[in-house]
Amino acid sequence: MLSAATTSLRQIRALARAGIIDPRHPAQILRTARTMRAFGPIAGGIRSSARRAPDRIALVCGDERISYRELDRRTDALAATWHAEGLDAGDTVGVLCPDGVRLVESMAATAKLGARLVLLNTGFGAAQLRDVLDREGVSALVLDPALSVTPQDLPERIVLLDNTIRPAAPPIGTPTQQGGFVLLTGGTTGTPKGAPRRVESPLAAAQFVDRVPLRRGQTVLLCAPLFHGTALSQFVLSLNLGSTIVLHGRFDAARALAQIAEHRADMVVLVPTMLRRILDLDPKSLSTTDTSSLRIVFTAGAALPSSLGTKAIEIFGPVIYNFYGCTETGTATIATPQDWLAAPGTVGKPPVGITVALYDAEGTRLTEPGAVGTVYVGNTIAFDGYSGGGSKQLRGGLMSTGDLGHFDSGGRLFIDGRDDDMIVSGGENVFPGEIEDLLYRHPSITEAAVIGVPDDEFGQRLAAFIVAADEIDAETVRDYVKTHLARFKAPRDVRFVEELPRTPTGKIDRRGLTALS
Repeated sequence: MLSAATTSLRQIRALARAGIIDPRHPAQILRTARTMRAFGPIAGGIRSSARRAPDRIALVCGDERISYRELDRRTDALAATWHAEGLDAGDTVGVLCPDGVRLVESMAATAKLGARLVLLNTGFGAAQLRDVLDREGVSALVLDPALSVTPQDLPERIVLLDNTIRPAAPPIGTPTQQGGFVLLTGGTTGTPKGAPRRVESPLAAAQFVDRVPLRRGQTVLLCAPLFHGTALSQFVLSLNLGSTIVLHGRFDAARALAQIAEHRADMVVLVPTMLRRILDLDPKSLSTTDTSSLRIVFTAGAALPSSLGTKAIEIFGPVIYNFYGCTETGTATIATPQDWLAAPGTVGKPPVGITVALYDAEGTRLTEPGAVGTVYVGNTIAFDGYSGGGSKQLRGGLMSTGDLGHFDSGGRLFIDGRDDDMIVSGGENVFPGEIEDLLYRHPSITEAAVIGVPDDEFGQRLAAFIVAADEIDAETVRDYVKTHLARFKAPRDVRFVEELPRTPTGKIDRRGLTALS
C-alpha cells in the first residue's frame, strides 16, 4: 500500500507529464486549483485554458470553431444573462440537448453561476424525463428545440432557458461554492438514479493520465454522448489540457473515420458498439483513410469483446485503452495496449490513487488469481449517495460496482459480468460475458448476447441472440460453444436477429432481450 505522500507525488508527476500543471510555476498551480474549487472541472477547465492558450480552438462542431478565449467570454455572458433573469446558485439547471455548442455553453454557464447541473439523456421518454426533473428538483431547463419534447411534457414549475446572450447583463462574480453536477446511471427502462459529483482537486485527473498518454494541446474526437460518464470524463480532461475537442454528434461510423483523418485526431472516445461499426466499414476505407495521428482509442461504457479489441489493434496499431468503472465509483481500472496484448479482454490495472479489491459474499477479500468476487473500488471522486436516497454497498472503505470479476497472475482485472446477470441453470453458475466473448470470435457472428430465460426443468436455460455476418445455424452455434467451453454453457435457445437492443450509451438492453425471448 502506497503512503498518501507517495501517492500524491506520483499524481503530481502524472499531471506534470501530461501538461495539466507545470511544477516550475507554483503560483499558476495554486491559481488553477482555486479556479477548479470555485467553478468545478468544466467551467474551471475552460477558464484555466483560456488563460494559458486563449487562441487555441476549444470546440469544433460542424463548421463552427470556438477558441478558449471566446468560449470563456461567451459562457461568462450567458451566466450573466441567466442571472439577470433570476437564476442563481440555489437553482438546479437541467440540460436536454444533443452534443453541440448549446450543450457545452449551458454546462459551463451553469457552473459559473454556482448552480447545480443535471445532464439529461436525450433518449428519455416523457415519463422518465418528468420523474428525473421532479426527483432532482430541476427549476430551469435548457431544451433543444429540435427534440420532440414539448412544454406540456414538463412540470409546470420548470422555467425554460435559451442561449440568447443579453450584452447589457451585468457581470457576475466568482461563485461562493461549486454547484456540482449530477450524472444519471445508465439504462432506458425505469427511472435512472442520480449520482451527484463535485471535483475540487486537479489531482483527480491523474487517474486518467497515469495510464493514458493524454498530453496538452492534443485533438480529441468525442463520439460517445456527453450526458454519459464515458465522454464527460474525457471532455473534462480535454478542457483542462487545453485540447481541441471535436463533437461528433449523432454517430455515423464513416463520418467518424473521416473526422480522425480530417482533424488529425490524437484520441477518439467511443463505446464498443461504435468501434465495431467503424471496423465493419469496407476494408478499402479503413486501409486508405489516414489514421496515423491516432494515439488513443478510448473505449468504455460496455464490455469490449477480446476479438474486437484485437482487431482494432491490427488496424490502428497498439492504441486501445479499455476503461472500466461506473457512474458511482468513477474510474476503477484502465487497460493499456500492452495489457491488452498480454491478456486480451482485460480491463487492466488501477491507476495511481485508486484501490480495487474483490470480496466474496461472506465479505472475505479474494487475492488468488482466478478467484471470482464482487469488484469494490476506492476513489476520491466516488459519489456520496444517490440524490434520491440510498447508495452502493461499502466494504473496507471501498464501494461496490455491482460487477463480478477476477484478477490474473499479472494483477490485471477481468470482468465476468454483473452479479445480477449471473444465470443459474441446472445448478451451474454461468456468466453471460464468457459465452458472449467466445461467440464474438466466430467469423460468422457480428454480435451476440446471452441471457437466462425461465425453464421448468433447469430453473433457467441459456438463450443466445445472434447478429450473423454469414450463413450460420443454431446447431453450429451450440457446437462451437461446446467445443470451447463446458457443455452446460451451450445455449439451448439460439435466435437470429437483425440487431441487438441497446441503450443510447451502447450497452446491451437485457430487458429488451427478455421481451424478445
